[in-house]
Amino acid sequence: MSGFLAMGGYAAFIWPAYGVSLLALVAVTWQSWAAWRAAKRKLAELERDNS
Repeated sequence: MSGFLAMGGYAAFIWPAYGVSLLALVAVTWQSWAAWRAAKRKLAELERDNS
């Protein structure tokens, strides 16, 4: 197991890359969710004004 975690001596480069990738995926997911909520809120406002 420790051999896997050491990544053949490249762990200092690989694990931070995984961390940055995970952070980017979380940020994109959060941004998409926030944009969806804003669009949903805007649609509800437009439907209310149009009624």
